[in-house]
Amino acid sequence: MSKILIISTSLRSGSNSDILAQAFSGGAKSVGHDVETVSLRGKNLSFCRGCLACQKLGHCVIDDDANGITDKMEQADVIVWATPIYYYEMSGQMKTMIDRANPLYSRDYKFKKVYLLATATENESYVPEGAMKGVQGWVDCFDGVEFVKTLFVGGVTSPKEIEGNENLSKAYALGASV
Repeated sequence: MSKILIISTSLRSGSNSDILAQAFSGGAKSVGHDVETVSLRGKNLSFCRGCLACQKLGHCVIDDDANGITDKMEQADVIVWATPIYYYEMSGQMKTMIDRANPLYSRDYKFKKVYLLATATENESYVPEGAMKGVQGWVDCFDGVEFVKTLFVGGVTSPKEIEGNENLSKAYALGASV
């Protein structure tokens, strides 16, 4: 059994990426994994200052919600990012959280696998490539960590538009396959 942390980065209630993450979570739970979902909605996240104090202290000097999320990331076996795609890239709040997770480099993190779940209005296969490169760049900074898979669902714009989409069963199956 793995401990899976899903970080849902959409700030919109009823977002398509949240629903995709819920399907992944359901699949993972169905095979006995311990799954926790953290939403960045309503969280206080400041931008990284680049001071690198976290590398000496093991935690960020900025006192906001990013520190608690980083602690959860450290203890997870698997991290799943769920994001809407904005302008062919991950959401700004996801990038902010990735930057603020910098203290993990000097800590004894447990995660070995990373997944990306993404949704967008645009439906072309290249739409998530920017986000995928960003996640791969982050993963490359950690020894022994693998960027396993991306599940992209395009053609969904309005809140909850993804409901009934065949890709929800793919997200469920992906969660069950972890």
